[in-house]
Amino acid sequence: MAAKEAASGSDDQQPSFEEGLAELETIVEQLEHGELPLEKSLELFEKGVKLSDTCRKQLQEAESKVEILLKKEGRIEAEPFNLNDGDPQE
Repeated sequence: MAAKEAASGSDDQQPSFEEGLAELETIVEQLEHGELPLEKSLELFEKGVKLSDTCRKQLQEAESKVEILLKKEGRIEAEPFNLNDGDPQE
């Protein structure tokens, strides 16, 4: 299977978040039907895991770029957005 992936060049260019999410949804639908042969199901599962990881990384990168604008002492200041509110759960 590694030869197929290398030949397709799928690792060279990552899909946009929206494209990756749409493709992941399609993979999930195909796997949920359960009508695929085992080898094809495993191939799709592996691709889905990679897409999920890529989308998660893209979300983390976007989150780190988001800033909250706060008004302090009459001035507007940028402060990094922290989704976990300082809770170190990761």
